[in-house]
Amino acid sequence: MLAAWFDRTRARSKQLFDIVSSDAFLSRPIPLRHPIVFYEGHLPVFAFNTIIRKALGQPGINAGFEKLFARGIDPENEADAGRRGVAAWPSREAIAEYAAEADRRIRNAIESADIFRADHPLLDRAQAVYASIEHEAMHQETLLYIFHRLPFEQKIRVAAAPAPPKLASGSTSQGGTVSIPAGCATLGARQSDLTFGWDNEFEAIEARVPAFDIDVYNVTNRDYLEFIEAGGYDAPDLWTPEAWQWRTEQSVNHPLFWERHDGRWHWRGLFELIPLPAAWPVYVSHAEAGAYARWKGKRLPTEAEYHRAAFGTPSGEERPFPWGGAEPDPARHGNFDFVRWDPLPVGSYPEGRSAWGVHDLVGNGWEWTSTVFAPFPGFSPLPSYPEYSADFFDGQHYVMKGASPATGRELVRRSFRNWFRPLYPYVYATFRLVS
Repeated sequence: MLAAWFDRTRARSKQLFDIVSSDAFLSRPIPLRHPIVFYEGHLPVFAFNTIIRKALGQPGINAGFEKLFARGIDPENEADAGRRGVAAWPSREAIAEYAAEADRRIRNAIESADIFRADHPLLDRAQAVYASIEHEAMHQETLLYIFHRLPFEQKIRVAAAPAPPKLASGSTSQGGTVSIPAGCATLGARQSDLTFGWDNEFEAIEARVPAFDIDVYNVTNRDYLEFIEAGGYDAPDLWTPEAWQWRTEQSVNHPLFWERHDGRWHWRGLFELIPLPAAWPVYVSHAEAGAYARWKGKRLPTEAEYHRAAFGTPSGEERPFPWGGAEPDPARHGNFDFVRWDPLPVGSYPEGRSAWGVHDLVGNGWEWTSTVFAPFPGFSPLPSYPEYSADFFDGQHYVMKGASPATGRELVRRSFRNWFRPLYPYVYATFRLVS
């Protein structure tokens, strides 16, 4: 099972890199991230370092590569990112040669080495292998939102990828809100619940959640256009001081995924410009979501409120997924697992709604919460990747829940937590409001 999962994951990464034309690999579409070429080396290096060198104690392949590509960056601003630049990157041919040898050794280890050892912290329940594969799945989403910023002429539509369905006209009816009574929500998971989980998922805690009202659907492009036309980007009282400074200094006047051409708004898809789909969820930064919420006299949900809306039930039980106990199926439950490159109209997956009737809590876009990313009580760093969460418990990142179109189905689990800085506008992140 693990070998097949590893093969599928590596194959998908190769398919994603095939999107980028050969002359674009040294480009840096997002200044806050490394050039694209870094990620082609990072994925095999991370897995090789984690499984072969650290867990199994075997020698490396190329010490220079295993240091250069070991870890990405999360700078506070572009100046900080510039200081972390690399003067010259290895050739793609050299990286491909390294990756082929790393993949060969990793697959041999998965099939023949003792990767399940309860007496070894990195091999207990094959932690190093699970961490490496899930790490790559997460980076595949990173790759896509980086590729999203590339000029269209530097991308090649992948023939095997399903094209987005016929675009909706934006006629989705307004869903209103649903009232959720006070109750308990379980955040995180117990170690015994999961074969593998990241350190920030443990240990499970029970939160008492007061009654609240929550939007049935995510905020759509149509909804957000009203905010823009009402002057929301020109009202400093709707923004935090940090967000207002960012908005003014960066001349942010609309969502990053929107572009104005010939007097009309368009959505910047992965491969083409699309007349703004009114019924799609809007993708914005946490700062923009917060400003919209204040304009509406509401707020973003807490992580606990998201859990209550997604997994709670009127009977008091909690579900593994919003729709119940069935394994995540992108044909029925939501827009995730790379089935489509872009969002769909809100409410497109009625089978995926929660017990309260809230739609799209998994898929179509990560959901911003108002919860600052922090450890649960009893947090212990993951032995195979101790800095994974701990380096981000800095009060400068917010929790996101759910999934986007570019989230692998293996990451769709109740306890999974994503997080980003509030001024970072590139991720596939939407929001809904509560009161």
